[in-house]
Amino acid sequence: MAPTQPTANAPLGERLMHLAQTLQFAWFVGHVTLLLTTMRYGLSYITMNSASRWARFSYRTAFVAAAVTYGIVVFKGFRARQKAGKAQGSPLAIAGDENVQYLAMALVWLISRQYPLALLPFTVYSIFHILTYTRGILLPTIQPPPPTPAGQKPKASALSDTLGRFVKDYYDASMSIVAGLEIALWFRILVSAIMFAKGSWILLVIYTVFLRARMSQSTFVQGMLKQMGARGDAVANRQDVPPAARNVWEQVKGAAVMAHEKTDVNKYVQGQQAAPQKKAS
Repeated sequence: MAPTQPTANAPLGERLMHLAQTLQFAWFVGHVTLLLTTMRYGLSYITMNSASRWARFSYRTAFVAAAVTYGIVVFKGFRARQKAGKAQGSPLAIAGDENVQYLAMALVWLISRQYPLALLPFTVYSIFHILTYTRGILLPTIQPPPPTPAGQKPKASALSDTLGRFVKDYYDASMSIVAGLEIALWFRILVSAIMFAKGSWILLVIYTVFLRARMSQSTFVQGMLKQMGARGDAVANRQDVPPAARNVWEQVKGAAVMAHEKTDVNKYVQGQQAAPQKKAS
């Protein structure tokens, strides 16, 4: 049985104790841990000491924290559907869940060789999750808002307003940065594969599947790819670019479009859903 929600007049220790017993607080701690260990690893990386014991520990701990946070979200979604009596969905539908995808990639990065760039998308997400949790849960718990008349919204603190404005003003730009980082990471793995680094070809296949899913689900990834395509077209159409280079670009772009269409999972999912309907009629 869940503990009783303490009132706003309850002692601070009691309110914090109740908060610490929630699964959402463990999710928040996971994001804080990811952010701190990434900062610690970043310090080692900047000082060219990324092979040290502390750097390796920080890197692996960051992805353990990432796996925990996304695992909690996946578990809460599973439990919510179970309580509502809803079906959990097919394996393909489960794999299409963004949280499941990031959970899988966190586990993949955990057991793979170090790719510092892989930490950055998770870190950006963690920053916004920490800010949102702090504003919506932590601050009201530490300092509950004063009673307000019925029909009026509780007055937020100055710090809460500042955090809210930051999230609102920088969220879209930050998600575009994440999309760019995820695309850049694919090229980083490709370079490792070309150089035949250990396990890089397997990692390239796994990450390509992940990135393909992001292309279908994320408007930010789609927008970043369109920007890259537009810039490529602008460069290829310059007068000083040799026709051979322009032809190579067109072939690469055409191959990318064909691969995108051939790997569109939504077509297969829709086909599976349409077939039973046709049979029933």
